[in-house]
Amino acid sequence: MSKEENLSDSQGRTDHDRLFKELLSTFFEEFMALFFPDAYEAIDFEHTSFLSEELFTDILKGEKRRVDLLVETHLRGEESLIIIHVEPQSYEQTSFHDRMFIYFSRLYEKYRRRILPIAIFSYDKVKEEPDTLHISFPFFNVMTFQFLKVELRRKNWRDYIQQDNPIAAALLSKMGYTPEERVEVKKEFLRMLVRLEQDPARMTLLTGFFETYLQLSEEEEQHLRMELQKLDPDEEGRIMELTTSWHEKGRREGKQEGRQEGRQEGKREAVYVLLQAKFGDAAKALHEDIQKLTKDEYIDELLLKVTIAPSLQEVKDFIQDKVSKQTKDKRLQ
Repeated sequence: MSKEENLSDSQGRTDHDRLFKELLSTFFEEFMALFFPDAYEAIDFEHTSFLSEELFTDILKGEKRRVDLLVETHLRGEESLIIIHVEPQSYEQTSFHDRMFIYFSRLYEKYRRRILPIAIFSYDKVKEEPDTLHISFPFFNVMTFQFLKVELRRKNWRDYIQQDNPIAAALLSKMGYTPEERVEVKKEFLRMLVRLEQDPARMTLLTGFFETYLQLSEEEEQHLRMELQKLDPDEEGRIMELTTSWHEKGRREGKQEGRQEGRQEGKREAVYVLLQAKFGDAAKALHEDIQKLTKDEYIDELLLKVTIAPSLQEVKDFIQDKVSKQTKDKRLQ
């Protein structure tokens, strides 16, 4: 693998991790309630705070790795603080359980507190991941390390569609479903969004996450529209009115050109809402530049970038780069 390919692959994983981090930090309590109800009942969510990322160096490989999500809190009825470490994993790694133990060891060395480690496996292959590391001799057991885990592809998406939980809605896109079920998964996601009644910024985050991992083809979108027409008229109408359901909004316009512009405007509205929610009034300075983006793929990429970007400057640089590429493409035509 070349340095360029390695860099590209690493950047792709970084974006994936940031997207999961944004989702989990926004809906952390709902995540714990959905997958770990016993832990959820024990944790005091009124006193949680998110710690800064930890950067560790693998001494043997010379690689730098970040711990994705650290939450400081305590259990109900207790004063002592605990740490919850959540690690999304988007690709297969045979030594992943070793890495979880190394993270645990480094975190314990720094904080000297009880640590609850959790892994979320989101790659497409259906596989049971080990969650335990044993170190022992025939005559002595040195230690047993174990972490909680969520293996998304091993989850049946139908088991979660009745949950009024935003994490369940977003993660339908990464659960186990067949290619023939893709349209139905999107339909049930939209129905869940209607029931959840989240604010526009959170709706945008949930929709942006879902469509990053499950984006329908034009033919599938047509099938979806037919399926939505079979719903109760009130429910269908509420789905169509979702601010962040830009695809549906765009396709309700007249001719193809109108539909295209409608889709783009809906996406831009979603970008504006999320920018304002994340960065406040300072985001208004980017509205004019956003309007300059006319390529569908660039607007889609911008929505994802806004969702995961840690700073407004990173969004601004991204927009300027895409506008420049768009201008260059037009000159070459």
